Order: sequence, then C-alpha cells, then structure tokens
Amino acid sequence: MSSTSDVLARLSAVKQDHLVRFAHELPEDQRAALLAQIASLDLESLPSLVKDYVLNKPVFSLPPGLEPAPYYPSTAARAGTGTARPYDRAAMWKSGEDLIRAGKVAAFVVAGGQGSRLGYDGPKGCFTAGAVTGKSLFQTFAENLLGVKDRYGVDVPWYIMTSPLNHEATTSFFESHKFFGLRRDRVKFFPQGVLPSLDIKTGNVLLTSKHEVATNPDGHGGSLKALVVSGAIREMKSLGVTHISYFQVDNPNVRVLDPVFLGLHAANRESSSEMSSKMVTKANAEEKVGVFCKARGKVEVIEYSDLPVDLQRETLADGSLRFLAGSIAIHAIGVEFVERLVNDAKFQLPYHRAEKKIPCIDPTSGAAITPTSNNGVKLERFVFDALVFAKDSIVYETDRVEEFAPIKNATGADSPESSKDLQTLRAARWLERAGVAIPKKPDGSPDCVIELSPRTACFEEHVKAMKLPKAIERGAKVTM
Repeated sequence: MSSTSDVLARLSAVKQDHLVRFAHELPEDQRAALLAQIASLDLESLPSLVKDYVLNKPVFSLPPGLEPAPYYPSTAARAGTGTARPYDRAAMWKSGEDLIRAGKVAAFVVAGGQGSRLGYDGPKGCFTAGAVTGKSLFQTFAENLLGVKDRYGVDVPWYIMTSPLNHEATTSFFESHKFFGLRRDRVKFFPQGVLPSLDIKTGNVLLTSKHEVATNPDGHGGSLKALVVSGAIREMKSLGVTHISYFQVDNPNVRVLDPVFLGLHAANRESSSEMSSKMVTKANAEEKVGVFCKARGKVEVIEYSDLPVDLQRETLADGSLRFLAGSIAIHAIGVEFVERLVNDAKFQLPYHRAEKKIPCIDPTSGAAITPTSNNGVKLERFVFDALVFAKDSIVYETDRVEEFAPIKNATGADSPESSKDLQTLRAARWLERAGVAIPKKPDGSPDCVIELSPRTACFEEHVKAMKLPKAIERGAKVTM
C-alpha cells in the first residue's frame, strides 16, 4: 500500500496536485478513500496520454495495401464470391462440438455498461429482452448455456466482466434469480479497469467531488488485462479451458457457444487459433459499423469513420459491397493468446478518444459543474485491436437475422422494439421452414410475436427435434 507521501510525490511528478487540493477539508475516511483511489491509478502514464490524446488529437493513417478481409460465408452458395472462402461446415460443426463436449470452451460476456441510454437505471444485462416474456439479457444468455448443458452434458464456465459502477448490482441480480439454474461455481464476476477522465482543455484529471476522482471504464479492450489480473485465465487453465467465446451484453440473439465458429477458430488450417471474429454483411455502404479488412498480412477492424467513403461505396461486378464485412463484437480467443499478450511488457492496445460531457467540480473553488458542452476526454481500448497480434486470424459470417438483434437505443434502430421484431423473425423463419404456418402482415413480416428460448433452440437444426404446432394464430404471443 502506498503511503500518503508516495501518492503526493507521484502527483507532483505528473503535475496533478489539484486532486488533493481539498483533502484537508475531508473526514478521515473520505481522505483515505481518495488517496487509495489515486494510488491505484497509473499516474506515470498521464503525461504521454495528455500529450497524445488530449492536447493533440490522434490522426488516423490508413494502412497501405488495404483489402477486404477474407471470410467464411454463412451459406455455401456465397463461397467464391469476393473474398468468401469455401469450407466444410459439417466438419467444423463436429470439431466445435468436440471442443464444447470436452470442456475446452468458456463463455465470456463484457457487461460493464449501464442501461442509461435505454432509460433504465441499472446494469444493461438486467434489462428486459425477451420478445414475449420480457426476460433479462442475462437470463437469455443463461438459458443459452443451459441448452449447451442439455445437449453436451457440460457446465460451461461463464465469466462476466462488470464495471465498478454496476458490479454489486449485477452480482445481486444473479443472487436474487438463483443464478437462473446455473451452477454457482461456474459463474464468475470481476470488474474491468478504469482510467481517469481528463479535462478537454488542460488534460488535468477531473474530480467528481472533493473526495473522488472522475474515472471511466477502460473499454472492452481492457477485458484482456482484466481476464489475467482477476485470475480468470489462471482458473480457465486449471479447468482445462483453451478457448474463450467472447460476446457483448446487448445482443439477445447471440449464440453464446457456436460449434461452427469454434471449429473454424480452433481446427481450420488457416487459423492460428488465437483470435477469430464474426461478421455480418453490411446493410448498406454507410452503415456505422467497423469493417474487417486486411493489411500488411493481418486482419484488422477499421472504424467506419476512418474508412474513406469511396472505399465504403466500392462494389463488385454483381453490385455487392467490396468492403462488406461488418464487425458485431463476437470473437473466439485462445486462452494462451490472452496470457501471452498481457504478460508481454511491450504489449499495448491503442487508446481511442471520446469527447464527453462529464459532471465534475471546479478544481479551484470546489463548486459543482454540470457541463452543457463536451468538457472532458474519456480514453478507452477496443478488443478488436488485438487482432493484429494474432498470427492468422479468420472471419466467419453469420446471418444478421440469425444472430444480431442488439439493444442499444431507446427507440428506432437497435432498440428493444427492433430487437423483439428480429427475435420473432428468426423464430418464424425457422418454424416456417419446419412446416409451421406463420400468419403474415401485408409487408410479409410475421403477424404474431414469438419467443424461442435459446435453451430450446439456438440453431435451426434444433427446431427439427421439437414437437411443433401446425400453425400459429394471427396476433398470438407464443413462447417455446
């Protein structure tokens, strides 16, 4: 534990002494908490961060020789089009199933976000997602894992990365719901790291109050370090886990463990089994998603704002987009890969700069400030930036309806309403192809609401084993 004199010396060395300007006014417990918080921060990196990301904005340079990333298509008919490669889906499915059955795969969700954009005061994973039942996102993922246990007889370890802001609320939610029927010793929680929030003009660290430094989560890129620091990687290795199925908390249609994807990641000869990714075909050239590209022999994600418009709009002879592979934040990651990267002293993911309105106090008077314009800079890291450290990284296409129904916004695109529509559409598609009559609206969309539990069916293949009705009534709300 650092002494008070050590903390003060560190602050002075990086010219952030204002953080303790009001310390003499504080009760002993608040003063001790403030000093402990400051001591936990990487103060020594602040001068370079302020110089590179606050006083100067990073300038992105497009990598030379940029090309669309090769990918494995969701249907065999796509192979040979553009950069789509052929593969044996049945063989990959079996390889992935063998990994799951042998207990070689852990599930990992990054769940540090709050539901504030949805008008919900709580962890986003607790937000209602079921199209009919209103079950939470966390329960949806738990049912996914229960389905895996039903099919393969394996209690898959599930690691949940929270944030300091929602850690207690998340763990309490699981306790109150009796872990949704999962084995408690197979569900592990740990918070991600934080970074100090910085004044946009000066680079000074902001204070939330006289006794608390303003911080922000270090982004989903911080998950790699958190996996190691928390002991999760060590525990995975003790359990015999060799691969991690990574996903984010806002997508109820995600396949928590996908045998085909895991097989391609771990068994395909063109993969180094270090880090692989899923994609969806972009809805249009201007869709605001990162794009999988290849440059200097490495797969990487180029953010939509960094990809020149002429490249975004470039098409093939058949009219399809040339740069079509949109990132949806689903990855398969090797345990050894994470451990090797994080333990390498030279390993650093780049920071990404975001300008935000950050409530704080005046560092001179201590008066509260509620900003009306962006007054601060938050820095975060993105997990996809680790792709370039993998020797050979593969990209696998998933169908947008099948596996991408995110809940990000209160209304409109990527909202609870659009997610429920997609959940229904996926279920209706599977049931109709299995012979169930589905009522339709004039536009062809289902005239009903269907919620198909991932414990019941995570793939269309699972529906074939179900006892199905001959038809669903118009306007019905159905759960299966």
